[in-house]
Amino acid sequence: MEIYQIRAFVTVARLGNLTKAAEALSLTQPAVTAQIKALEQSLGVALFDRSGGRLALAKAGEVLLPTAESLLVLGAQFKSEAQQLQGSLHGVVELGVPSEKPDFLRLGELASAVTQRLPLVELKTQTQPAAALAEQVSTGRLPAALTIAANAPRGVLWLPLRSVRYRIAMPGEHAAVLKRGGWREVAQLPWLDGPSGSHTHLLLRDMFERHGLSPRVVMQNDDQANLEALVRAGAGCALLREETALAGAASNDFIVWGQARVDAMLGFILPYERASEPALVALSSIIQAIWKPRTTIAPAQA
Repeated sequence: MEIYQIRAFVTVARLGNLTKAAEALSLTQPAVTAQIKALEQSLGVALFDRSGGRLALAKAGEVLLPTAESLLVLGAQFKSEAQQLQGSLHGVVELGVPSEKPDFLRLGELASAVTQRLPLVELKTQTQPAAALAEQVSTGRLPAALTIAANAPRGVLWLPLRSVRYRIAMPGEHAAVLKRGGWREVAQLPWLDGPSGSHTHLLLRDMFERHGLSPRVVMQNDDQANLEALVRAGAGCALLREETALAGAASNDFIVWGQARVDAMLGFILPYERASEPALVALSSIIQAIWKPRTTIAPAQA
C-alpha cells in the first residue's frame, strides 16, 4: 500500500469520475485504474462498484474513505513539518476571519506561533461574513478561514475548534418583557444585526424562524465584535457570546433573556484540493495546537 495509491482512491472518490481524477492527478486514466486495483489487492477489498458501466463507491470504500483522507492529511503534515525544519516554507498565507474580538479568535497567539514556527511566512487576515468565507474557501479563492456556523459548511474541509453559545442581551429598559413577554414580544423589540451572511445574522434569523417570527432590526453593523457596546448604550438587543452576555449582565450593563440559547461552532476551513499544501498544513497544525484543550494539573498534596 503506497501513499500515491491512497491519493488516487481519494481523488476518484471525491470527483466521482475516472477521467477527471486522472486530469487532477496529471496521470493517464489507465495509470489511475492500475493504482486503485493495486490498492484493492493490497487491502483485500473492493473499493468501487464497477457494475453497469459506472464507477461508484462500494460499501468498503465508503467506510475507508475518511481514514484514507486522514492519512493524506497526516502525510502532508509529516512533509510540511520536515520542510519547516529546513526553513523552506515561505510566502504569504491569507486567512479569512469572522467579525469577532481578536482575543476570542486567539489571533495574537496565532501570529506569535506563525512567527516562531514559520519565520519566512507572512500571515494576512481579512474579515468577511461567514457565508462569504465558506463560499470563497470552497471555490479556492481564499486558502483558509476561521468561521462560526451552526452546522459544518459544505464543500470544504471542516476542523471544529470549540463550541460557541450565544444569548440574547437587551438594554435594562426592556426588563418588563422578561416578566410578561414571550418570543413575539421579544421579536418586536429593536434589534441590532450583523450584515447579510454574517454568523450573527444567520444565527439570529434561524432562532426566530424556528418560532415563525422575524426580528425588528433597527441597525445593521459590520463590526459585530463591538455589538456589546451598542447594547450597553441602549441601542437595541443583540445576540452576544454567552461569556460576554453573562459578564455584561453581572456588571448591570444590560440584561440577558434566559429563555434563549443559540449553539454554534468555531471551526477552521480549507479547500479540499489545497488541504495538502505544505503552508496550509503547517497553519492547520498550529491552529489545532492553539485550540487543543488545555488540561489543568492539580497541585501535589503535601
